[in-house]
Amino acid sequence: MRFRFHKMHGLGNDFVVIDARDAAVPIDAARARAIADRREGIGCDQLILIEPSDSADARMRIWNADGSEVEACGNASRCVALLLGGISTVETLAGMLRLAANDASATVDMGRPRFDWDAIPLGYAMDTAHMPVAWEDLADPAAVNVGNPHVIFFVDDTDAVELERLGPQIEHDPLFPDRVNVNVATVEGADRIRLRVWERGAGLTRACGTGACATAVAAIRAGRVTSPVTVALPGGTLEIAWAPGGTIRMSGPATHVFSGEADGL
Repeated sequence: MRFRFHKMHGLGNDFVVIDARDAAVPIDAARARAIADRREGIGCDQLILIEPSDSADARMRIWNADGSEVEACGNASRCVALLLGGISTVETLAGMLRLAANDASATVDMGRPRFDWDAIPLGYAMDTAHMPVAWEDLADPAAVNVGNPHVIFFVDDTDAVELERLGPQIEHDPLFPDRVNVNVATVEGADRIRLRVWERGAGLTRACGTGACATAVAAIRAGRVTSPVTVALPGGTLEIAWAPGGTIRMSGPATHVFSGEADGL
C-alpha cells in the first residue's frame, strides 16, 4: 500500500510521521518494524501515525523501532505540533496533550507526572523517590511515569556510565513489567541537567523528550534543581517547567526534513 510520509526529528530523535486523518493507513508491529528499518525501510527511531479523533484535533499513535506500540513521545509531540500548526489538542494512549507550535519549535503540556509504584508500574511496592535497588554502580534511582515509565539515576558523570550495556539489562528487568526507559543524569547547576537515555524499544537515543521531563521532575522533586530546568541531551537542549501538583511543560525545537511517498513496506 502506497502512503505519504514526513521525515522529522526533535534534537536528532527521528520519526516517520504518517498523516492518516483523511485516508486510513493500517499499521501493525511488523509493518512498523519494516518502515523503521534503516537499511531496507525508510528508517527512524519511532513511527508516528496521525489519525482522526472524536475528542481532539487529532489522535497520535507511536511505535518504537522494534514494533512495540508505546504511550507517549515528547519529541514526536513537538513534531506533530509543527504539522498541525498553531494551538491544538492531541489524543494519545497516555492522555490528552495540548500543543503550541512556534516556527521551528513547540511547547507541549505533557500532563501530570505519576509517582505511585503501581502507576509506573513496578513489580512490587516501594518508594519511587529512593528505590532500594541497584545495577552494579547504578543505585538509588527514582521512578516517574510521564505517560510512559522512566527510571532515573543521578550520577557524577553520565558519559562514564556504560549505558549501552546496562540500559537493556535494566529495561528488561522483571521489576518493570512494562519495561522501562533508563535515564542517567548529572546535575550541572541549579537549573541545568546533562542527560543520556536508553529508550525502551529503541535503544540509545540522541534525545528523549519524556526522559527529559521525567528527569527534570525527579530532580525538582528531590530539591536538586529549581524549575524551569534546561536539560542538555546529546542532540541538543530542552526546557522543562514543573511545579508539584501541576502539569509538565516541555519546550524545544522540531525539524521537518522532507516529505515523500513509499510502497512495498
